[in-house]
Amino acid sequence: MGGIGIVRVSGPLAPRLALAVLAAVPPARVATLSVFRDEEGRVLDQGVALFFPAPGSFTGEDVLELQGHGSPVVQDRLIRALVALGARAARPGEFTERAFLNGKIDLVQAEAVADLIESAHEGAARAAAQTLQGAFSTIVRALDERLADLRCHVEAALDFPDEALDIAEDTALTASLTALSSDIAEAARRGREGRILQEGVRVAIAGPPNAGKSTLFNALAGHEAAIVSPYPGTTRDLVRERVVIEGLTLELTDSAGLRATDDPVEREGIRRAEAALAQADCVLWLVDDGEQEPPPAPPASLIIYTKIDISGRASGPCPEGYAVCAPSGAGIAALRAGLRARFLATAQDREAEGVFTARRRHVVALERVERAIAAALVHQGEGSAELVAEELRLAHEGVGEIIGRFTNEDLLGRIFSEFCIGK
Repeated sequence: MGGIGIVRVSGPLAPRLALAVLAAVPPARVATLSVFRDEEGRVLDQGVALFFPAPGSFTGEDVLELQGHGSPVVQDRLIRALVALGARAARPGEFTERAFLNGKIDLVQAEAVADLIESAHEGAARAAAQTLQGAFSTIVRALDERLADLRCHVEAALDFPDEALDIAEDTALTASLTALSSDIAEAARRGREGRILQEGVRVAIAGPPNAGKSTLFNALAGHEAAIVSPYPGTTRDLVRERVVIEGLTLELTDSAGLRATDDPVEREGIRRAEAALAQADCVLWLVDDGEQEPPPAPPASLIIYTKIDISGRASGPCPEGYAVCAPSGAGIAALRAGLRARFLATAQDREAEGVFTARRRHVVALERVERAIAAALVHQGEGSAELVAEELRLAHEGVGEIIGRFTNEDLLGRIFSEFCIGK
């Protein structure tokens, strides 16, 4: 419940509904004090009405906005009256979906609406606002235009074989592909950081039993989120916590200790732990610093030496990772700072290059485009114009998927189903 409740109607029936509910269509884009009535003329509420004629509205359609009192009962009566007059309830995200389908925004900007609503911290909100204004779309559209030009160049050589262009000797094409490859790699890098800024980093805390996983999990979370026990095998299921470190969101996962066991429940916990490791952006592999022969860490893990109050190792960064004593907090601040530096540039760097949010699908698409351009360079060296053209086509489609030039209904359904009602 709030002081003000807003009901929004979009579509060709909006002027007719305005006449029925308000007895007049408000002047375009002028806030007008009005009485809201139902289909039988009974007063429902009094508030402010706004009318945005197409195409000068968010959705690109005629839009009527009724700002009344925030009582759920009053809002429900107003909505039922509008439905009785011919409207229907909007699906989640339908207003933003219509804006996309009507060409008011591209798919990246549409997703930024949801990202802005769901922002977990100020940095993510600023970045989502930049994406909504087109910061990411501008980069992607520039890549799209360059790919279109390159495709025209290569396919012209295929269409006019009499002019016999030796594609392997086309130094201008080589230079263009090389420059494009570099720029796509940079866009992918910025996209990965933009994804992390919005979605966070999935961090799995793993290692053998009794290495101090739950204790470290609690120290990073800042409260007793997981049960800590001296007995091995205490953690059976996954325990998750969301932590924000100066603009970096960590999705922490505590998991069962990895060891051979005959206990069927613990085996299921270990299976889930291994799945969490496979999906993580970062694995913190814990090693009891007092063990003589600790189990080997998975590749690309960040080693965390624990129980250094017993071993005597100094806390903080070390060549392999970090040394901590989670119960006392020694080394925890250094680990938190290290994780932030590992995944996010400084605020000054982000502001200088223009920060934006991105989603996992954007990054996956850019990485696919990057591979296609690399393959195109290889095929150019081999003198195969047909294969160069095919890789450029795949790259062009990949870029088009990001901004929504190439989409399918399943993708749109997944994207807009994440939105709240009324957006």
